Amino acid sequence: MTTDVLKVDQAQRSEGYQPLKLTLTGFRGIRSGMGRDTVTLDLEVLAADAKLVAIAGPNGRGKTTVMDNLHPYMVMPSRSGADGLGAFSYYDHVYLPESEKVLEWSHRGTRYKTHLVFRLNGKKKTEAYLFQQDGEAWVPVKLPDDTQSDGKVDTYERALNAILGSQETFFTSAFSAQGKRPLSAYKNGEIKTLLADLLGLEDVRAQGAKASEVVRLLKSGLGVVRDEQAQAAEEDSRLQRALVSFGDTQAALIIAQAGRQAFATRLEGERASLAQLEAASQAADANEMRRAELMAERRRHVDEHGEAVRRLDDEAAGVKRRATALGTRSSERRKSFDLRRSQLSKQVATYQNAVDQLAQVWHGIRRQGLAARVVELRTVRFAEAQGAADQLEQVRAQSRQLRQGVEAIEREAGQVAIRHSDLTRRFGLAQAVPCAGSDLQGRCHLLSDAREAQAMLPSVDVQLGQCAERKGEAMAQIAALEPVVARLGGAPEKRNQAEQALERATGRLTTLRLLAAKDGEVRQASDLLRTAKEELASLGVDAPAATEDEVAERAEIDAAEQRLGAERARLGVALAESLTRTDGLLQALPPAFDAQRLVSARQAVQQAQQTLTAGEAAETAAVKRHAEASGVQEQLMRSRSQQEARDAHAKHIERSLGVWMLLAKCLSNDGVIALDIDDAGPTFSALSNDLLLACYGQRFTLEVITQTQTAKGELREDFDILVHDGLRGETKSLKLVSGGERVWINECLTRAIALYLAQGSGRHYGTLFCDEADGPLDPEHKRMFMDMKREVLRLGGYAREFFVTQTPELTAMADAIIDLDTLVLEAAA
Repeated sequence: MTTDVLKVDQAQRSEGYQPLKLTLTGFRGIRSGMGRDTVTLDLEVLAADAKLVAIAGPNGRGKTTVMDNLHPYMVMPSRSGADGLGAFSYYDHVYLPESEKVLEWSHRGTRYKTHLVFRLNGKKKTEAYLFQQDGEAWVPVKLPDDTQSDGKVDTYERALNAILGSQETFFTSAFSAQGKRPLSAYKNGEIKTLLADLLGLEDVRAQGAKASEVVRLLKSGLGVVRDEQAQAAEEDSRLQRALVSFGDTQAALIIAQAGRQAFATRLEGERASLAQLEAASQAADANEMRRAELMAERRRHVDEHGEAVRRLDDEAAGVKRRATALGTRSSERRKSFDLRRSQLSKQVATYQNAVDQLAQVWHGIRRQGLAARVVELRTVRFAEAQGAADQLEQVRAQSRQLRQGVEAIEREAGQVAIRHSDLTRRFGLAQAVPCAGSDLQGRCHLLSDAREAQAMLPSVDVQLGQCAERKGEAMAQIAALEPVVARLGGAPEKRNQAEQALERATGRLTTLRLLAAKDGEVRQASDLLRTAKEELASLGVDAPAATEDEVAERAEIDAAEQRLGAERARLGVALAESLTRTDGLLQALPPAFDAQRLVSARQAVQQAQQTLTAGEAAETAAVKRHAEASGVQEQLMRSRSQQEARDAHAKHIERSLGVWMLLAKCLSNDGVIALDIDDAGPTFSALSNDLLLACYGQRFTLEVITQTQTAKGELREDFDILVHDGLRGETKSLKLVSGGERVWINECLTRAIALYLAQGSGRHYGTLFCDEADGPLDPEHKRMFMDMKREVLRLGGYAREFFVTQTPELTAMADAIIDLDTLVLEAAA
């Protein structure tokens, strides 16, 4: 590959990232190094068309703080670990209650502005805004999905990544932070992640992540299924234990049926004995028969009375339940009335609160147009004030340059005046030397020196006149600038006032628009308020004491209670009359025969009946238990059927899990990504070697290794950079070369990444950054290091590089120097 392949289209140079203007407020490094709360660097003026721009100043002046903020990413790379991507917090580097970073930058022909605000008053809060220039105004950046930069950090980072790409790629290829970790120190997984981004394999990685997510979900679902299997197994064991606990319900049922049959046979025998005794009693004389009839009649009257009383009791219980239900319905009706009235009252209050905002909403609708026009006018005023402030700054800079020129002229005039005085003194010796006019004057050195001074005096006088003339011109120019400075003296304050007025107008417009947006909500609340009030008025204040149905039902209940009371009294009188008559007839009969045998027989029949009832209950229980056991058996069969279905489902998930795990591995760093990285290795090596050849000659060539052979002869994924030294005839890993050699080789690798990125993905950064990377180099290689920088700028099509060095000779080789000491002196002046 020739160096022509490395060259990037000249048009692309102006499209890459370039910092234009930086303002830092409240940064500790600036306060410590420069003694200032705020510093502003207009890079368009300070750097102009320079290729190499040095940021100069003694140790601790704030060079690294400035360099770390010449990019829009939310990190200071030299303060966040060896690779610039570790843990970092701005709050460790700011001190004001409200600190700011404002960076104007351009990319692909569009001018952007980053505005970061760090608040320390109370709870820490960071606001991040990203604007793009639209004519004379700055508007928030909007993503393709209509997401707008709204001050949230995550929104800002999403918008920045969409414009410039990931910060990992930027800091690896375009930004050499202080103490940056070399590529040779990257682990296998880290370099694969970086190269995957360079090769545009984000979609493959995203698909791999989706496959991994499917694997995670399948594993989670398989765990749920296995839990269900365990629960089903436990349920199966429980049902089996329950089935065993029932025992042999069929045998128990047969025994219960046999017992009931025996008890029925016994009852029949006892009844037969009772019938025989009753027959014997009937065969007695007429008195006994009559006594028996009377006793039966007496019992019949008592039984009939008891049955009638029980019927009355049942009917009375029904009437009582009916009265209780009536009271419950009446109470619930009143509660429902109270609840509905309470709900309507709350709705009326809620809707009334919304309707009370109607005047504010109408005010917002009427005033939002005027507020928008005020915002437009104040935006124009702010732009005009900003232009005046920028013009004032330019005039002041021109005046400072002229005053420095006057000081230089005065120093030059002083030196010329000293020389004029010396020549005058020497010329005066021509009259004082003793040999003047004698034969020795031709050999006198003092007289010769005096005559030489006489010849030089006119030219010195001319130089003095020229110095005076140049000083006069410079002073005239300074005097011409002073009215402009006086006229524009209040421009910064007017700009600040215009900016504050614009912020107030924007806030009022936002408030009015929010109020106007509530118009529909307030109108709907007004309609709902009218409906709720009408319903509340229709309800009345108190619920009716009783409805017509309730009054009628209460009358029916009272009538039924009176009727039951009268019937109960009548039955009592009838029973007393019947018993009195029967008892009188019994007393008139002769003494009764011994009926104990009949009583005993009847008791035996009753006992047999009770025993039969108990047997029937036992049979019923046995039938029920047998039915329950049959139900448990059916549940057990269904549970085992469901368990078989779960087992089949689990096997299906396990088969699917194997397929998705294989797909996730294929789409991971060790799969398709690794194959693409293997294909890119030769191209990446060729780019690095072309840079080394252009800068340092043919001594070093590089080879990127993406696979190594194990002891078993198998290939495994790896990453290493081999350095072939043509001078020494040896090959070794980049990790083993000397520190100085590793510096420029690593620099070539880093810039080769940027070139590969620009060619492969079209992502091009127009500016490079380097912070004290030349420390381990000797003086000769430091100069070669600067030559390499210019060659990289030429081959890569970069607009410029900002660098920091502690070597004054390298600083002097820069095309432009941003001297922080000068800014300190200007601030002090």
